[in-house]
Amino acid sequence: MDLTLFFNPVNESLLQVTSPAALVRSLRVYTHKMPDYRDAHLAIIGVPENRGAGNNHGTEHAPDEIRRKLYALKRSLVQYRIVDLGNLKPGHDLQETYTRLSEVCRILLEQNVLPVILGGSHDLAFGQYTAYEQLDKLVSLLNIDAFLDLEQHDDAHPASSHLQKILLHEPNFLFSYTHLAYQSYLIDPDSVAILEKLYFEAFRIGQMRTNLQEMEPVIRQADMVSFDVTAIRSSDAPGNAHAQPFGLTGEESCQICWYAGLNEKLSSIGFYEYNPDKDDESRKTASVIATMIWYFIEGFYHRKSEPNFRSNDFLKYVVAMPGHPETIVFYKSKRTEKWWMEIPYPEGLERFARNSIVPCSYSDYQMATQGEVPERYIQTVARLS
Repeated sequence: MDLTLFFNPVNESLLQVTSPAALVRSLRVYTHKMPDYRDAHLAIIGVPENRGAGNNHGTEHAPDEIRRKLYALKRSLVQYRIVDLGNLKPGHDLQETYTRLSEVCRILLEQNVLPVILGGSHDLAFGQYTAYEQLDKLVSLLNIDAFLDLEQHDDAHPASSHLQKILLHEPNFLFSYTHLAYQSYLIDPDSVAILEKLYFEAFRIGQMRTNLQEMEPVIRQADMVSFDVTAIRSSDAPGNAHAQPFGLTGEESCQICWYAGLNEKLSSIGFYEYNPDKDDESRKTASVIATMIWYFIEGFYHRKSEPNFRSNDFLKYVVAMPGHPETIVFYKSKRTEKWWMEIPYPEGLERFARNSIVPCSYSDYQMATQGEVPERYIQTVARLS
């Protein structure tokens, strides 16, 4: 398909970077001619959309400000195959923008090209999500945000209510939803209760900070990531009308993006709610997001092959349990020392097979050896049943 119908080219002034080692030297950017995306690994998509942002007006200017910082970062020694497709042309209304984003992402996913979306308001994640609708697989969604965008009152704007739209979408192809970095004093407890009833997971910023490494299996489970800049504390990312004094540090955000890049299962990522009008003069927030994307790209190019748990690269541990289940099977990679846990799925429901071996941590294995069923096992069984 000719994607020039969907996109405006990147402003050539953004390419005026003097360093020969700049990342932009290794990208194929749409300026005069749309680059061939079919052989690419990653595709950058700007979405200059503002109509769902509520009082965070200004997000439509985010993509080019992020590009300005990203292009100037230094490339590494890997051989990049990355295209920048330019800025998606907004639709005549929000729904049309969602549809256009969904269609473009679907085309890329079918070509095994990973979309990197530069928003734009957070409701654009709905377009990112619906791109998976025709791919005939269940999807695990990871959302990083200080807020839970489940507001249901009449005055709720799309960016603060889009999660409800995802959860209620038909046909339902959402296997799991995980929320990272929410802040309790910003959240209606009923919203967390809704997620728990659906056997979904939500982690407070304090839970994450005690041991960020324990979040790696959670991130490794995701098919798509949606990252709202409000999850990052205002001292590191002031460029948002809802910026909070507490939250993830820039370093922690980069660590999450590194883990996401390493995840062989992950097939799209979006960065939302950056508002240059609220940023400082040096565009600190744009720099943080650009660095997060840089770490994601580096993580992507450090991916290993898709895990084959029957190969000699894995150790298999069968742990006898005192009750039900009788045993729990774990796998450990000899190369990366990462852990997985096998969950039995109902007979005849082969569509769950892809999600029946879930990422876990060494602490889950330790818990099982002490006769306790890990919470991750219980949650996954509930979703498979």
